[in-house]
Amino acid sequence: MCGHFVQISDQSADPISPGWISGFTTLRYYLARCDPDRQLLAITARQHGCATVAQAFACGLTRNQVDHRVRTGRFERLGRRVLRIAGTAPSWEQQLTAGVLDLGSDALVSHRAAAALHGFEGFARDPVEFTLPRLGRGLHTSWTVHTSHHLRQIDRAEAAGFSCTSASRTIIDLAASATARELERAIDSAVRDGLTSPTFLSGQLRRLRGPGRAGVRLLDELMTDSGGHSDLERRFLALVRRAGLPRPTCQRIFRRDGTTLARVDFSFEPQPVLAEVSGRRGHASDAERAKDAHRRNELQAEGFIVLEFTDNMVRRRPGYVATTLRRRLT
Repeated sequence: MCGHFVQISDQSADPISPGWISGFTTLRYYLARCDPDRQLLAITARQHGCATVAQAFACGLTRNQVDHRVRTGRFERLGRRVLRIAGTAPSWEQQLTAGVLDLGSDALVSHRAAAALHGFEGFARDPVEFTLPRLGRGLHTSWTVHTSHHLRQIDRAEAAGFSCTSASRTIIDLAASATARELERAIDSAVRDGLTSPTFLSGQLRRLRGPGRAGVRLLDELMTDSGGHSDLERRFLALVRRAGLPRPTCQRIFRRDGTTLARVDFSFEPQPVLAEVSGRRGHASDAERAKDAHRRNELQAEGFIVLEFTDNMVRRRPGYVATTLRRRLT
């Protein structure tokens, strides 16, 4: 019995006596611990239905037993050294788990898969991609694997329980294949969610850029109007730049007596001019409009000029927006 001695006390001839029940429970516990399949199932329950062959061996299964379970359909092979318990529902997370287990502890979820883990806008939870430190010899694998000579600790992060490339590194990796629109969304999403900042991202780009890295010129261009939290804010910053106006501070927080008074989209310091841009839906409810009006009144009471521009104004009437800003700023 796996080297464990289980003593069942015979306190009574009655088979349902407390002593008999206690001993039977103890016996079931040790039998469960000694059952390799149950131990393996406990592991796969934490790994989206997957386990490595090495983990199966560690649970007590032999190679012949593993092969037999594969032949009879109880296990399915994923990659070179990963088993999937038959009947578990396939999922994107399961594929990521299998890839990381198969490729080893150095593997990071990367590129579009990492973008989805970080929650970048517009990136579906579907691709399965990994990055490994570049090896001296070729790697034969069924997964989509990228390699890199430059994988430092600062390039690593954790998202949704997976080891993956950091938000900044993910954006830089995406530049080689993503469209300009996708990169804009990735940058703005990461900045909005506090995963990176334009300054930090630019520093990482300087560190990683080189003659062999594709997409850096496009990324340089897109960084020019970064800093906002949405596509509309990016368009506003581009409008300001083309009009030759000073670049504002993005997402400026104003406080009074230690409490937050308001967060505004743009502040044209040192001028007391603030600008807000509202999307197509805007704030439709009475409560939201009342909150906006209260905040605007508080800022005006502090001596600020508060301007508000709609999506239509920014995209279709840029001349009006630029003229209004210029008049207030001068």
